[in-house]
Amino acid sequence: MFGLIIGSFLNVVIYRLPIIMEYEWRKECSTSFPEYKIILSDCEYSLISPSSKCRKCNTQLRLIDNIPIISWLMLKGKCYSCGNSISFRYPLIELLSAITSFLIATHFGFSFFSISLLFFNFILIIIAFIDLDTMLLPDQLTLFLVWSGILLALMNISPVSLKDSTIGAIVGYLFLWNIYWLFKLGIGKDVMGYGDFKLLSALGAWLGWQYLPMVVFLSSLIGLCFGISQFRFKKNNEAFPFGPFLVIAGWISLIFGEPIIAWYFDSVIELI
Repeated sequence: MFGLIIGSFLNVVIYRLPIIMEYEWRKECSTSFPEYKIILSDCEYSLISPSSKCRKCNTQLRLIDNIPIISWLMLKGKCYSCGNSISFRYPLIELLSAITSFLIATHFGFSFFSISLLFFNFILIIIAFIDLDTMLLPDQLTLFLVWSGILLALMNISPVSLKDSTIGAIVGYLFLWNIYWLFKLGIGKDVMGYGDFKLLSALGAWLGWQYLPMVVFLSSLIGLCFGISQFRFKKNNEAFPFGPFLVIAGWISLIFGEPIIAWYFDSVIELI
């Protein structure tokens, strides 16, 4: 239930945070470079106000329209006022938030660290969908995860030691940074953004450096499969975000990392 309720708020953050960020960028640019006369649109959004409205008719949603998943089903995926379609992604994110919260709670049990992991999970969901929509990974989220992961290790709340967390943050960032510059110098193209470096750094801070090879391998494998399917069906070279693949790989490593590593080393020993 907690995951469902938070999932409804995640939808708000995913939609509004990029709008707020763009407004702040334009405001800073207009202040620093007034000669360019940058147009500032009205930004009425914060993460908590105003109340949600239909994007087409601007009708404010009723309280009964904000019940996670149930409201979408009752309304048959349409606005009660104008009949405009409501994206299936809204209940999907709510359900995803609920399921992942349930898995974390059952896997780790009750502890301060498991409570921290719930919010780690929520931020990862926000990051993944914002990257899908905008090809951006907000520093407000990625850097917060980096420092919070190290802080939890420092306070002995995390099972990851401070040394492993710090090394994970450093190695995670530098690994993708080196990959970026190898391709930049080799083919002259940007193959990823700096936000990806910070996201892998955050995963290293929370999981420890030992899990980084698994995260990199799984995210690359998932990204490769997606890239092949995109090329197969769209037949073009459109860029696609790498952040969601890192999030998926990080989440798999969080829940299933230990048995995967144990299975890998058992298989190696058997081969030897």
